[in-house]
Amino acid sequence: MTLALLLCVFFGSGFYVGSYFWEGRQQEQQFDELSQLVQQAQAAAESTRPRETKPAGETVPAETTQPEMLPGYAELYAQNPDTVGWIRIEGTRIDYPVMQTPYAQDYYLKRNFAKDASARGCIYVREECDVFAPSDNVTIYGHTMADGTMFAALHNYLDSAFWKNHDTIQFDTLYEYHEYKIFAVFKTTATYGEGFSYHQLENAQTETEFNEFVAKCKELAFYETDITPKYGDKLICLSTCEYSQDNGRLVVAAVRTN
Repeated sequence: MTLALLLCVFFGSGFYVGSYFWEGRQQEQQFDELSQLVQQAQAAAESTRPRETKPAGETVPAETTQPEMLPGYAELYAQNPDTVGWIRIEGTRIDYPVMQTPYAQDYYLKRNFAKDASARGCIYVREECDVFAPSDNVTIYGHTMADGTMFAALHNYLDSAFWKNHDTIQFDTLYEYHEYKIFAVFKTTATYGEGFSYHQLENAQTETEFNEFVAKCKELAFYETDITPKYGDKLICLSTCEYSQDNGRLVVAAVRTN
């Protein structure tokens, strides 16, 4: 290989790496701005309402005919109507809007909040799931990025000590605040016909089907959490890439607590 070719490879690689991290900083700055917008709107709403009317799991009053979006989330929806909620895990970098496009599969796999091309994509919900009803199980996807952003922090849950200190996920819809407790962390493969198809359950047809799903999650789990969801509970599965096997997936499964 000639010196000229080596230099081309060197500078080309450097440009790619630089572009990767530059895009990452730009996108994380955008997400930070959206997070600040939501938090400021929620703080403003909190300061103007009676203290007792702001419980976690707040819902729209029964007499309201048109659901009212929660503070901050209406602004996100106005910017991008594909927004269906927000996910946050305290003590991690997971603090992102959640998108969904029932009309287009994996639309946000490689698009940012502004719908521009992006290797990082957005956090998004599987198309068949209903976030608002909600489905019995809502699968939420996100990339594992080398700089620790998006769903990279889920890999920390391979260590049970990390789970013990970060066992709660906040996943709000546009209309309700909700918290979830993690009940299983496992890995599988997304190769067709192999592994555990956790993402294919949206609504259990029977109690047996639901219980078998939960049992499989716990069977594959790296450690015991002493939490076993019951039929009628609502679940989420956070899914990201995992590299110890072909087409691997790491899944953090949690149950709604409010």
